[in-house]
Amino acid sequence: MLNADQLLARLYALRKDYADDPEDETYQALHHAFMFISYNMADFREYVKSEAEKKQDKND
Repeated sequence: MLNADQLLARLYALRKDYADDPEDETYQALHHAFMFISYNMADFREYVKSEAEKKQDKND
């Protein structure tokens, strides 16, 4: 599973793919998700860690 920083980087890359049309709904969704997550990285890191632990517990 990707870590929080890798997930945010992937979201950034996806957002750039749609940046040519800032009115596009997909771009807007990606942009706002990216901005929200980047401003709340501590919470996002904790969430990703928790999800990774849940996945690990299921695999054990």
